[in-house]
Amino acid sequence: MNPSLALATVIVDELIRHGVTDVVLCPGSRSAPFAYAVHDADRAGRIRLHVRVDERSAAFTALGLAKVTRVPVPVITTSGTAVVNLFPAVLEASQASVPMVVITADRPAELRGTGANQTTDQVKIFGRATRWFHETASPERREGQNGTWRSVVGRAIAESRGLPSGDPGPVHLNIPLREPLVPTDEAQEWPESLAGREQEQPWLALRAPHSHPPAVTGPGIAPVPRTLVLLGDLPDPAQGGELADLAAAAGWPIVAEPFGRYHRGRVSPHGPLLLSATDWLERNLPERVLVGGRVTLSRDVARLLRHPEVTVEAVTPLTTWADASHVVRRVHDWADIERSHSAVAACVDRAWGAAWRKAGSLIGTRADEVVDASWPSGPAVAATVAHHVPAGGALYVGSSNSARDLDLGRDPQRVARDVVSVSNRGLAGIDGVVSSAVGMALSRPGHANVALMGDLTFLHDSNGLLIGPHEPVPDLTVVVVNDDGGGIFGTLEPGHPDLADAFERVFATPTGTRIAELCAAHGVEHELVTDRERLVERIASPGNGIQVVEVPVARDGQRDLRAQLRAVAADALAES
Repeated sequence: MNPSLALATVIVDELIRHGVTDVVLCPGSRSAPFAYAVHDADRAGRIRLHVRVDERSAAFTALGLAKVTRVPVPVITTSGTAVVNLFPAVLEASQASVPMVVITADRPAELRGTGANQTTDQVKIFGRATRWFHETASPERREGQNGTWRSVVGRAIAESRGLPSGDPGPVHLNIPLREPLVPTDEAQEWPESLAGREQEQPWLALRAPHSHPPAVTGPGIAPVPRTLVLLGDLPDPAQGGELADLAAAAGWPIVAEPFGRYHRGRVSPHGPLLLSATDWLERNLPERVLVGGRVTLSRDVARLLRHPEVTVEAVTPLTTWADASHVVRRVHDWADIERSHSAVAACVDRAWGAAWRKAGSLIGTRADEVVDASWPSGPAVAATVAHHVPAGGALYVGSSNSARDLDLGRDPQRVARDVVSVSNRGLAGIDGVVSSAVGMALSRPGHANVALMGDLTFLHDSNGLLIGPHEPVPDLTVVVVNDDGGGIFGTLEPGHPDLADAFERVFATPTGTRIAELCAAHGVEHELVTDRERLVERIASPGNGIQVVEVPVARDGQRDLRAQLRAVAADALAES
């Protein structure tokens, strides 16, 4: 075995010993030793290999694989521009605290700065976006390397999982390799054993997070009777359930963005619509808002957080917390949730809590009617999808209008049991969503998996459909809401009628792309759906493989529909 292949084989073996189950690989010459190593591991049934020809898609596939499982997923590339194409997913993983291991092959030191082909400075190329960076020495035929290589892998896995005291996220291993880069006939034995520890144990033992809970002191979360819980996007989808359970114990109402996995019985329908009824809100103002995760979708939420009579407290599972408005007065560690249950039990102001429940019910009934009557609109499509994902299924949500349509359109109490909903909300970009959804679906075989996104989001990552004939293919239904352009801008300031002259070209950006033909080129099933009942069938009874369901909607009218929903909410509460 030559040095480069020895290093790659040891690193792949040690990754598996640390619980890694999936690896995403891009083809390349300098990274060839890793290609042989992961191929052999896949053939031996020790790991599942996913080969992608587009590095950006590969990285987002790895992100999607880890999004729900929280198990680090390596993505392996060759040198040069291949590395830089990973950057969007690395940034998203960093902001969203998704564990990822980036392994990049590189030229050895003697070829750097010489103009050698496909050579650039890859040292700390991702800057502060990674939790940890390490560059190995180029492997040589000598003793003393096996333990070093395995130790480095253990450190990389620990850092990617946020252990022992950091936040999960991407790490970067840069590996300079010398030729030969392919298997060779080596008569000479390797000078040391390349075996790992006995019984498939990892070289470095990592304590699971639950085995060393933080030592917390102080009063915990106080039993403030008029508390509203705001649930945003959290790193682990299951974390929303912990805060929702605390709210249920206290009797506090919840306004939640459409992400996570938890019992949604106390969540106000139609997202933040209740907060838009400002007259009612002033009469029923919470004394405290308890925020879990990042809330990014609604200006009504931001307005409430800035209210001078409201105290804002954050509870965070990370070493930091979100506070874009600079209003957070107190920060709680996530461990405070569990130990505060008895302290807050049934502490809600009963009359105030009842007013919130009644208001949510009134708005839910009236808003449902408006959303249903608006078919086909973004909120109507989003609600139809969310309300019919089968129990135990998963929904990957695109950014821009898709997340906001889902926020406004759905009634959380109509979402099936144990449905998990996730999105790339770290930086909320439209890039990589198809690949991320593919990754999530690959991590959940045997379950219903759905993705909801707009046409520009779909087109921006159509290479996510590039899956070769030898690769695992997920069961995933991709619902594309096609308004031929950037419909979200119609709901923002550029969409004001006074600015219509420039809007169509520089904001709406229609493409006219024939999605059916694009899918045909990839051999992916496509169906154009205009009937609500047919969409229900496609979501409730999903097929095998990747399927694209295109739902055409009008781009104009979205601004008016949102205004109508706000008016209905205000009227319903005024009448009450």
